[in-house]
Amino acid sequence: MEAIRPAPEAVERELERVAFDAAGLVCGIAQQYDTGEVLMVAWLNRDALKETLLTGRVCYWSRSRGALWRKGETSGQIQRLVEARLDCDGDAILLLVDQTGVACHTGRRSCFYRRFGKDGLETIADPLVTPEALYGH
Repeated sequence: MEAIRPAPEAVERELERVAFDAAGLVCGIAQQYDTGEVLMVAWLNRDALKETLLTGRVCYWSRSRGALWRKGETSGQIQRLVEARLDCDGDAILLLVDQTGVACHTGRRSCFYRRFGKDGLETIADPLVTPEALYGH
């Protein structure tokens, strides 16, 4: 699928419509563009969203590191942006992506690998790769 890339002047203008929270962040939901599989949730600040829209490589804000986090920069499991959508309130971004490999740091395809069952949480997806293989430690 051909990715939609907005012009730089359109990105600057439309970033004003995003309702960033008090910390300057907006929730981003990454979904595989062709299957609908929800892969992960992460946070974007203005710079991360701008970079994502302009380059097509998904970039988040790492709250733990306090820095931009380009998905896959250490693991090689990158997300290529196909399309970005802003919700009706402007406080969430749906990122339709083409995920290379796994999305979860646990080595699973999706971060949503546990469900609430009758006896508590159940694991419904096993790792496809070890975290050690992903991150080299």
